[in-house]
Amino acid sequence: MKLGFATFLLVCLLLSSSVFEVTMAGSSFCDSKCGVRCSKAGYQERCLKYCGICCEKCHCVPSGTYGNKDECPCYRDLKNSKGNPKCP
Repeated sequence: MKLGFATFLLVCLLLSSSVFEVTMAGSSFCDSKCGVRCSKAGYQERCLKYCGICCEKCHCVPSGTYGNKDECPCYRDLKNSKGNPKCP
């Protein structure tokens, strides 16, 4: 019984670590794209925060530091609670 439980835990641990690696791969994509997008922003932390949120939802970030939002309609169309664009 203990051996079966130990095997079960080991399998769960291996599966969770592989899922974690896939999740982190998406984050590094967003981090690098948002780093470029926010490189000239006046409020870097805020820009990186909202760009990261938008990137995780939309899986894309427009090129350049400003504009080009037509490249990513999801990113372009996200709005905050006041109806203003959410994504930098």
